Amino acid sequence: MIPNCGGLHGKRCDATVKPIGSNRLMRTAADVSRFVERQPAMMRMLAAVGTLALPDCWIGAGFVRNPIWDALHGFAWSATDTDIDVVYFDAGDIDPKRDGAIEAGLAAAIPGEPWSVKNQARMHVQNGDPPYADTADAMRHWPETCTAVAVRSVGSRVDLLAPFGVDDLLGMIVRPTPAFADKLDIYRARLARKQWPKRWPLLCETGVER
Repeated sequence: MIPNCGGLHGKRCDATVKPIGSNRLMRTAADVSRFVERQPAMMRMLAAVGTLALPDCWIGAGFVRNPIWDALHGFAWSATDTDIDVVYFDAGDIDPKRDGAIEAGLAAAIPGEPWSVKNQARMHVQNGDPPYADTADAMRHWPETCTAVAVRSVGSRVDLLAPFGVDDLLGMIVRPTPAFADKLDIYRARLARKQWPKRWPLLCETGVER
């Protein structure tokens, strides 16, 4: 079925549109991991976060989504195009000041990058949700399925955390997570603010009735 793209394009998606160049072969979670492994800047940031040994810790959201969408469009990219969203889960210490201290340490290790650190064990309060069980559970409550993707490095290997899989990410499909089914006003406002199609014209929105 061709999804309705009225929210992003004002037209229906062309399901025959293909990503540009050899990146049309990026189809699986393993392909996403291999892509990240080939990006020295991303691997450097992952290594810096890894040295902190934070529990259930990943870098996600735009850190993964943006370079993947750039690659699928054949665009150059920079890690500084988005916040570097470090997420971890530690219910034993949810003081926001700790996150600030971690951000400061990362900024000292790799200066000039837009570090953002959030302990997901406290984010349910801000989001109006029941307590989360772990980082994956927190990611299930992020706004879009294509954004709920994160990575971490284990040596030269990259592990992937994607509670909803990577089909929407690689298909450039923007849709709300089930947790946002009753938060569509917030979801739509976020999409309007982000204006992603101006940068990535092949994106397609689906799953939101108007």
